[in-house]
Amino acid sequence: MKLNRYFITLILLFLAFNSHATFKDQNAINVFIEQMHNKHDFNKADLKHWFDNVEIKESILKAISRPAEGMPWHKYRKIFITESRIQGGVKFWKENEHALKKTAERYSVPPEIIVAIIGVETLYGKRTGTYRVIDALSTLGFNYPKRSKFFLRELESFLLLCRNENMDPLEPTGSYAGAMGLPQFMPSSFIAYAADFEDDEKRDIWSNTADAIASVGNYFAKHHWKKNQAIAFPVTAQGDQYKKFLTSGLRPDTTIEKIQQMNITLVDPLPATTKVKLLAFKQPDTTDLWLGLNNFYVITRYNRSPLYAMAVFQLSQAILGQKNTFKKTNK
Repeated sequence: MKLNRYFITLILLFLAFNSHATFKDQNAINVFIEQMHNKHDFNKADLKHWFDNVEIKESILKAISRPAEGMPWHKYRKIFITESRIQGGVKFWKENEHALKKTAERYSVPPEIIVAIIGVETLYGKRTGTYRVIDALSTLGFNYPKRSKFFLRELESFLLLCRNENMDPLEPTGSYAGAMGLPQFMPSSFIAYAADFEDDEKRDIWSNTADAIASVGNYFAKHHWKKNQAIAFPVTAQGDQYKKFLTSGLRPDTTIEKIQQMNITLVDPLPATTKVKLLAFKQPDTTDLWLGLNNFYVITRYNRSPLYAMAVFQLSQAILGQKNTFKKTNK
């Protein structure tokens, strides 16, 4: 009896995780189809076929309600700054040395940042997502009112990129939010920033690692990455005057000169006029203070979270350090 109950429980859990609901408002689908036909000249029969085959996934709605960015830094960091991810980054770098070198030359973005982005996003291509992109974007566009406008725009972009890249919209897979390939580009980012590394008239960020690497480089270049400039610096503070600089937003909004007037001490010197953003990262019993510069802000354009940007930065430095150590010991 206990064994039977165990298997019944497993079956119920499987069905709950893999179940899918229906569209909350079928009329919204019809309106979207009309818009895609009138605005972009899509065939209505094709659109109807695709949406007849869409599955609205409850698991997607559950996943988007618990993003990792809601946790404190000391927990978030443990997810991404691990020895296995550092070693995986060194391995990925060695295996893709040519594409990383050429991309760095073309876009002036350091290889370690590109490697770290792909490491954080998909563990170097091992976890690119198993949801069909059309299911994810339709679920969130039509059944998640809180952000429906954003995901419907992404659904529009997805159908356009499928037409442009000659892809069946029912085939590409990605994350629960519709992010795609090794770099986890949303469809609008794919259209704007995906790059064709080999000039073969294809932008394949799913299975062509060189295209994925070039796409990340192009993304950062287009968001004004500054070559050979710092990303972030740790600082210390006396008293609590510094708290007045812990404002919302991520763009650098003060200067080193003003920061130093609030009893904040820099570990490394910077020119007084340098624009910075003071950021606080929660440890179990203390708070780490950092100054984010322009390039730190650029990383947040990929994911608008200071936790994410710091994880990418620290992972990139760990990978670079490990790679340099490996080179020295193998001379």
